[in-house]
Amino acid sequence: MRPGLCSVTFRQLTPEHLAPLAAEAGLEVIEWGGDVHVPPGDPERAAEVARATSDAGLETCSYGSYFRSGADEQLTPILDSAEALGTDRVRIWAGRVDSADASPDEYSQVIARLRDATSEASERGIALALEFHRGTLADNPGAVLRLLADVGSPALTTYWQPSVGAADDLALAEYDAVAAHTSAVHVFSWWPAAERLRLHERAELWRGVIAAAAAQPSPPRDALLEFVPDDDPALLASEAATLREWLAAAR
Repeated sequence: MRPGLCSVTFRQLTPEHLAPLAAEAGLEVIEWGGDVHVPPGDPERAAEVARATSDAGLETCSYGSYFRSGADEQLTPILDSAEALGTDRVRIWAGRVDSADASPDEYSQVIARLRDATSEASERGIALALEFHRGTLADNPGAVLRLLADVGSPALTTYWQPSVGAADDLALAEYDAVAAHTSAVHVFSWWPAAERLRLHERAELWRGVIAAAAAQPSPPRDALLEFVPDDDPALLASEAATLREWLAAAR
């Protein structure tokens, strides 16, 4: 797995500042977010960010979009920006409600839109990946596996991150359930709920996740730092060093 960064971790920094900062921290890739750093439908700006990324010696591993399948949102502008960034993966969201609260019609709408979106993206050599997140139909392992099966496309994978409030053993079990379908992991330490800790404060969890990922025939491609305490750029180097140490130990 390549160590990287979600750019939304530091929304207050420009890409031209953030890319060199990530490189100095020893990271290899960046997922650029579509809310601030690379707005969808602006391929010129995306191309500028792509140059800033490559100039820093990094790669763009994915485009973190806010496309919500099931809504009347267009995917084409998002794909235009992803293509200009030079990435082959876009992160998307499965609707707007928890899986337990979705009506059959809502579920069917999300599946239909995911199928169309995956087909459109595949025509441009771009894969899609679900955000593993509450408030969506991809809010637990069973729901994610159902979505992937019902869409039925190898071009759709999932991201994974620890569920809020999940103890280490539960989080590890959740990861194991979706590991074979996971293309990237969002790496952060929250505990006991959404309180942001330093990465090493949940070392047992993350060492377990990385070991489990490394044991997969096709491990996640990227391990992406996210949510450092206080959004403090001064913490990036040490958090990145912790992540890189764990990844190296698992090789």
